[in-house]
Amino acid sequence: MVGKKPASELAANETTAIAKPKKAVKSSAAKPGAQADGKPVLLSGGNPQIPKGEGDAPVQAYIDAMPGWKQDLGRRLDALIATAVPNVHKAVKWNSPFYGLKGEGWFLSLHCFAKYVKVAFFRGQSLQPVPPGASKSQDTRYLDIREDDVLDEAQFSDWVRQASQLPGERM
Repeated sequence: MVGKKPASELAANETTAIAKPKKAVKSSAAKPGAQADGKPVLLSGGNPQIPKGEGDAPVQAYIDAMPGWKQDLGRRLDALIATAVPNVHKAVKWNSPFYGLKGEGWFLSLHCFAKYVKVAFFRGQSLQPVPPGASKSQDTRYLDIREDDVLDEAQFSDWVRQASQLPGERM
């Protein structure tokens, strides 16, 4: 090879025409958002890392990955939302389930934290009564649900119905 330097003599900014062999890539049967052992990837605070996607399947994958008692709560909240708004549109964005109406934006989302599940009502300031948790956003209100809390399902469902009738967030 005339005019070519051995790789050991190349300066940091020089390249060589010799192709390095690629490392073998192991095929993994793990689902997206799961570790090789099949367990879900949890971000800080225990929030599941689920690939973004539209529809019920990514939301169910998120709920399936919620740790401990939060999984049962996630199933219950999802069922209450679907009952209150039968034509609800679901998606996972930013590692959180979002609920809205197709073409009208999102009205709420869920997010796991270490000790609670946070429900964000994007137009919560307009709900009656106003959900208890304040936000830096003028319109958003939160409902934090801890393990030993008793969920007022009638109030929650009423908030969901009210929220679904307000202009949604475009995200």
